[in-house]
Amino acid sequence: MRIDIITAGTTGSVVPYTGLGHRLVAEGHEVELVTHAKFAGAVTCCGLRTRPLEPDPFEGLLAAHNTFQDARRSPRALHDLARATERAAVRLVDGMLTAVDPKADLVLLSTLAAPIGRVVARYHKVRSMGVFLQPDAPTSAFPPCVLPWQPPGYANRLRARAVNAVTDALYAAANRRLHARLGLSCRSVHLLRREREKSRWPIWHGYSRTVVPRPPDWRPGLRVAGYWWPHECPSWQPPSLVTDFLAAGPPPVFVGFGSMMPGDPERLGDVTARALRRAGLRGIVQAGWAGLSVTDDDVITVGPLPHGWLLPRTAAVVHHAGAGTTAAGLRAGVPAVPVPHLTDQPWWASRLVRLGVSPGALPPSTLTAGRLADALSRATREPRFAARASELAERLAREDGAGAVARAVAAMAP
Repeated sequence: MRIDIITAGTTGSVVPYTGLGHRLVAEGHEVELVTHAKFAGAVTCCGLRTRPLEPDPFEGLLAAHNTFQDARRSPRALHDLARATERAAVRLVDGMLTAVDPKADLVLLSTLAAPIGRVVARYHKVRSMGVFLQPDAPTSAFPPCVLPWQPPGYANRLRARAVNAVTDALYAAANRRLHARLGLSCRSVHLLRREREKSRWPIWHGYSRTVVPRPPDWRPGLRVAGYWWPHECPSWQPPSLVTDFLAAGPPPVFVGFGSMMPGDPERLGDVTARALRRAGLRGIVQAGWAGLSVTDDDVITVGPLPHGWLLPRTAAVVHHAGAGTTAAGLRAGVPAVPVPHLTDQPWWASRLVRLGVSPGALPPSTLTAGRLADALSRATREPRFAARASELAERLAREDGAGAVARAVAAMAP
């Protein structure tokens, strides 16, 4: 089959699909991963084809969120963030119109690409399927993933419907532009969502049931596949700076915030250095989009490195709790100290605590060297966190999320 995988967003919204794409290629399909041009290097490794999805509005959107946080979530900052989200969705429309190949047999759509991509695929009479990294369907089992974790109960369904209504409103301008470009009469995003659910549009979720069990009240067609891990190039070699540092002492702590751009990276670097020193731990700090840099006797700063290689060699991970980095830490079998910033990150951070692999989440607004040092001391010196992390890693190693999607795709072949 000729398959397009379309995803938009930050690094964690892209790299898991490289593993899914390579698995589908291994099954004999012709696969193209459509995403922002800056990820071409990661996508084209080992021959996976790519096509650019432009424009890329997400760095601007993250900057708007940082302003919102710095302004302590003032009404004006909230208004500006909502407008920035609307503009990002509108800007994606033109890219999505060319992202869907009319000659494809199947289009696989990520969470952010689905509201627009599904309409375009249907216009071209191309079959489509969701491949989501986060759940978005209402359930009583847990709250929507942009809200803090709550106990099971019907109120969670009401919360999810409210969140979906807000999301639909933010996509409304993009939806009008999309239908106008296609020459179609406009249908509201709310009606499109209802039609998606009524038609039982298939969605596979790229996380483990061990981490988030499938809710019993989900409709048919909503499935949990298991993680699909980022592709790891067999010819890749780690830099000597890192291998020498790892060999020179006990396993260090990994500190990285991926695509997040904190308002003051210099302060965050200082907090990190003082926390590691106070806890008596070595550290590997990843610069990320923020350009984070820490200089200390027992700390090095690095650029992009495969988490699948690095994290198993660490004592604990400090991260922003994005879906991809959360998954990588669980796969590595090491304790976590999440520092969640936005959207689904507090939700995943809460899940890590509930799973027993983290002593607690530290929101950026309350992050200090003392609190981070205390959390790291607990994570690395209380055996229960490492034992639980190792147990979960063993379970995840037995799963084959990409294979589950590949089998579903094979079942759709003509």
